[in-house]
Amino acid sequence: MKKLLLLIFVIALFFGYGIYEQVNKKTIKSKRLTCQEKTTTFEKIANKNKIKEAINLLKTQNIDLKSDIEYSKIMPSVLIKYYSKEDLQQEVKEVLNSYFNTSNQLKNKLEINYYIYENDKEDKGKKNKKAKLYAGYLVFEFKIDKELIYKIQTDYMKQDGSDIKQRIKCVFKSFMSIK
Repeated sequence: MKKLLLLIFVIALFFGYGIYEQVNKKTIKSKRLTCQEKTTTFEKIANKNKIKEAINLLKTQNIDLKSDIEYSKIMPSVLIKYYSKEDLQQEVKEVLNSYFNTSNQLKNKLEINYYIYENDKEDKGKKNKKAKLYAGYLVFEFKIDKELIYKIQTDYMKQDGSDIKQRIKCVFKSFMSIK
């Protein structure tokens, strides 16, 4: 009888821990929006209490933008021939313009750090063939007072970067859709 109770307790503990892990999982593979289903997308809502403030800061153009691109190092970069940091900055600004509704200087600023990572397919550390399917990914971090509010990572598929603007649109649509 004691063994049976111990077995039931262990099984309940096992399932309880699994449920706890799923509930408290912060970074999730996201499919909230149709655009997130087009490529692999992960998002993390780090501070839901500040989302409304962050969205308001974006809408009122109270933003600081910081960007970067990391081209592949082991294999010759394909992206560098087609897509520059200036292209990235221009496309982000074009997408952002559709969200601006006013300009109002507020105390806080929404800091948006974003970069592109080109998938280095010749990297010996790639675990499997799936890791070589995408051309690269974009990461966007939204912060207020250096505190992370929201982070999203989404793959782009075309070597020349021609689908990056669509992925940028998805990033901002995802951010603006958080309730």
